[in-house]
Amino acid sequence: MNDSFALTAVALATLAWLVPKAHRRLELSRAKHRSLTGHSRMAKRVAGQIPGYAYDEAQFFGCDGAADEVLARRRAGFARLCDTLATRHPKSIAATAEAREMLADLQFTGSYRVPYPFSPYLRQHLKLGGFLASSEGVKVRDLDGAEFYDLTGSYGVNLLGYDTYKACIAEGVQTAESLGPVLGAYHPVLIENMRRLKAISGQDEVSFHMSGTEAVMQAVRLARYHTRRRNLVRFAGAYHGWWEDVQPGPGNPLPPRETYTLADMSEQALKVIGSRKDIACVLINPLQALHPNSAAPGDSSLVDGSRRAGYDRAAYTAWLHRLREVCTANGVVLIFDEVFMGFRLAPGGAQEYFGVRADMVTYGKTLGGGLPVGVVCGKHELMKRYREDRPADICFARGTFNAHPYVLGAMKAFLDRLETPEVRALYDGLEDRWNGRAERFNAALAQAGVPVRVANLSTVWTVLYTQPARHHWMLQFYLRAQGLALSWVGSGRLIFSLNYDDTDFAEVQQRFVAAALAMKADGWWDTPPELSHKAIKRGLLREMLGHRFGR
Repeated sequence: MNDSFALTAVALATLAWLVPKAHRRLELSRAKHRSLTGHSRMAKRVAGQIPGYAYDEAQFFGCDGAADEVLARRRAGFARLCDTLATRHPKSIAATAEAREMLADLQFTGSYRVPYPFSPYLRQHLKLGGFLASSEGVKVRDLDGAEFYDLTGSYGVNLLGYDTYKACIAEGVQTAESLGPVLGAYHPVLIENMRRLKAISGQDEVSFHMSGTEAVMQAVRLARYHTRRRNLVRFAGAYHGWWEDVQPGPGNPLPPRETYTLADMSEQALKVIGSRKDIACVLINPLQALHPNSAAPGDSSLVDGSRRAGYDRAAYTAWLHRLREVCTANGVVLIFDEVFMGFRLAPGGAQEYFGVRADMVTYGKTLGGGLPVGVVCGKHELMKRYREDRPADICFARGTFNAHPYVLGAMKAFLDRLETPEVRALYDGLEDRWNGRAERFNAALAQAGVPVRVANLSTVWTVLYTQPARHHWMLQFYLRAQGLALSWVGSGRLIFSLNYDDTDFAEVQQRFVAAALAMKADGWWDTPPELSHKAIKRGLLREMLGHRFGR
């Protein structure tokens, strides 16, 4: 009887321990986005099973089952495009080919510019230049003297125009030249920069780092140190640098560990953040407002044209306010990662724009005035790296080039300009101006009868497609032929600097429409009527299974 009672008691105790744990696990699962973007472990498993294979010439042009007449137009158009680029940019192409043999970055970007089955044939026949010689206004010039309107934004650095950053760098050098690259001690310009950053961020203290990735690493480390909790929350699709804890899926050799990837704008996510006691911090990248729960768009993912994006300011603002309340109630550190968006939405960044005060903010890119930098701003109690009562318990962070005198000098020059009437005027009516430009852009595309549209978050745009097709990614090369410079991810992200005036923008719009019309004329969008998004995906699945299992 006693033994039976003891066993029953043990069973009940075990059940009492397991049920809440299972419930918490179920809540966590419900808070994740349903796609692979929200399930890092599964995404890594799936990625590891995808076979590598390449289309031959016939498949490259005809994988969608297009008619023979269409295939002939595609071949002729492709040949013209290859010849145009090769003739116009020989020096830039030659330099890129030489550098590619020694530069792993070029090997990677060249291979992953388009969906991978198309990549080998494309790289064999269509040569691109990756070198530039100069910039002026809103244009850049390659080694052959060919000019492009710049739509790369230098990955977010170029907010005010390249001429501004040239001047910032020159002034920074002049500010620091008497001290030179002396490290360890500080140039006095540091104090003025910190005062301004405190005012902009609304935080108490500042620390300097060498990149945006490092700044986010330090913010997360400090949050863990002071909360004594291990886990961080990121939202599906958001980018916070390339280190392990914020990139837990494909691209990271290690399995996910102390990272919860939750669904953006989700009540279930708020419930998890508000109830679990192992969450140290939540990371927010304001760029996700344009495409919640979707990864950074690149043309390498344009397998069918189902990419979607759209910005609802009211909804995203309400979400951030709810998140702020939940984090405060549960003692979770809210970190705004403004490395990419920086001061693109408002002079005070996303905190000012959305009316939400974070506990810590990270900056980078444009803040360095054109030079590399990462910055963390935070509350006094979160920025402290040691404990008075336990002197050996520290939160270490250091970098040889942190607070480099030349970077601080260029930063001062940038912050000077941020306060000028000329730059402040760029923010007046900023959202209405760029939303209006996007509307006119879409109207011009619709009038041209091409299946292309854009969505925007202020000056950050992405290109969308209104019909299923296998070759949407070709548009990036037609845009290049029209003198529009894109980053290596292609048409997935266009970044305008604020100094684009109406004349420059009208020229970009005209060239963009011309590129889309040329692509249409060459037959890339002449697809069989039965080719739906679902049919494309099913066909790709059959291809992969056939190559994976040798059928």
